[in-house]
Amino acid sequence: MNENRTALVTGANKGIGYEIAAGLAALGHTVAVGARDEARRDAAVAKLRAAGADAFGVPLDVTDDRGVAAAAALIEERAGRLDVLVNNAGIAGELGPTWTQDPTSVDLDALHTVLDTNVLGAVRVTNAVLPLLLRAPSPRVVNASTSLASLTRQTDPHTDTGPVMALYAPSKTFLNALTVQYARQLADTRVLVNAACPGFVATDFNHHQGTRTPAQGAATAVRLATLPDGGPTGTFHDEDGPVPW
Repeated sequence: MNENRTALVTGANKGIGYEIAAGLAALGHTVAVGARDEARRDAAVAKLRAAGADAFGVPLDVTDDRGVAAAAALIEERAGRLDVLVNNAGIAGELGPTWTQDPTSVDLDALHTVLDTNVLGAVRVTNAVLPLLLRAPSPRVVNASTSLASLTRQTDPHTDTGPVMALYAPSKTFLNALTVQYARQLADTRVLVNAACPGFVATDFNHHQGTRTPAQGAATAVRLATLPDGGPTGTFHDEDGPVPW
């Protein structure tokens, strides 16, 4: 068994996911780069290795049950356990020119697709690798969320809540709720489960209109992935601290 710390980051071939992988590698983790696209996955692994990281690729489509099971088996074969899981893979769904997703005309198939990746995908991966996490001395799970998922902020008349996003924002609210439920269920174990908001990061996700770099956006997830024993669980954080639910 590999006694080094091993981290799986889903959607790690680019953007924030890649920078989370790089940040964890810089702290001594062996990084499993989870991604669907083989060429982009291989390129990300090569880039990490060129920077001195210990990294390997994991074919991973979070919407595919058999593929997720195979990914868990690969990690078990390579490392024997898993110390960190970052559920970073996510999609926004179709966005109009003003990023608005109108709930009054939402396409149910599109909503299902977003939920399958952003919510069910996180559940699939978490449950598949949970036995490996429970073998680790200080296991951590981080779910990639957004302040757009905060019901408190979305209903605050004094807060800039951004566009109406009937696909993306509720999917992350759902993921936040699951974060709490996982933390409750695993309260008697060593697993800490938290949600991280990266802020408005310039990535392909928003056509690079964000104001923060992917490395800046990755910082909160890396911090939550490396919390000391006894640290918080069932919380939602950004770079400034707790985000209201």
